[in-house]
Amino acid sequence: MRCPFCAHNDTSVKDSRTTDDQAAIRRRRICSACGSRFTTFERIQLRELTVVKKNGHHVPFDREKLARSVTSAMQKQSLDPNKIDRIITSVIRQFETSGENDISTHIIGEMVMQSLFNIDPVAYVRFASIYKDFANVQDFIDCISSIEKQSKEHGFDLLKNTHSHTHMDS
Repeated sequence: MRCPFCAHNDTSVKDSRTTDDQAAIRRRRICSACGSRFTTFERIQLRELTVVKKNGHHVPFDREKLARSVTSAMQKQSLDPNKIDRIITSVIRQFETSGENDISTHIIGEMVMQSLFNIDPVAYVRFASIYKDFANVQDFIDCISSIEKQSKEHGFDLLKNTHSHTHMDS
């Protein structure tokens, strides 16, 4: 593994352990040339995924780019970084097991938005505003109205952040 600090090719593993969700191995490494320490993650990859951009170009799927987008949407929210990693891993696993190698940005965005909707409505709106390229305030109002409607349909009061007890079980 190449050192990210000095680009030397000889690094050694000092410690390995699995992540909390057992989806990756976290390795602490040290560079034999400069002595710098850094962390790498080893994950199972079932297939090579390609992203089909809106303009039709194909680019390799970049887990880190997706993680940065989700992390940005979650900024100032109190969410465990491991939960973000689980969101990303879940989305990727769904793509890998779908049998498709080419995944459109539309599908990626929709799957991430669904995950965020279930976790944090504010993060959902932040992600949606970039993904859907909101152009004005009305786009935000429409998005929030849609969230409120869906939340109420599922017995969740978005404004109070609590489950309502308005429906009765038969």
